[in-house]
Amino acid sequence: MRKLPLYRFAGVLLSIVCMVIIFCLSGENAEESSDTSGNFTQIAVDIFVSDYDEMTPVQQEEILSWTDHIVRKLAHFSIYAALGVCVSLAAGRRKLFSFGSLISAVVCFIYACSDELHQSFIPGRSCEFKDVLIDTSGSVLGILISLSVMTIIFRLSDRKKSAGRAC
Repeated sequence: MRKLPLYRFAGVLLSIVCMVIIFCLSGENAEESSDTSGNFTQIAVDIFVSDYDEMTPVQQEEILSWTDHIVRKLAHFSIYAALGVCVSLAAGRRKLFSFGSLISAVVCFIYACSDELHQSFIPGRSCEFKDVLIDTSGSVLGILISLSVMTIIFRLSDRKKSAGRAC
């Protein structure tokens, strides 16, 4: 029996951790979810909108609403990018256009679909296909990042092994 490389084992474990985190965040009702994203929204407004305090209450509400929307979508994209990295590590060394890469993307897509379905059962939350697309896009970016990093690491490792044999 062939032993699973440590980085692949870590990818499996980290994939499970990401999925649990996503499941827990998706299980928050609308109020809890708003509180979670609201903290990040306020930080973003403080950083990027220097004249926020001088705005009218209507303008402030528009800025908060728009920023909250962006923060929520970036959160979807980011956590799924992390999932894409982890699932890709679990798939192991491979080329970009390979069965392993396709399976990695499909696993992330299916999890995104199940995540949105899960949200439809949570009070105040909804199931939106555009979020599945955002999630899948994030996971594909994560897969591309992990493939790039793995390629660099494995090429350097292969060169080092070749140089060691030549001596």
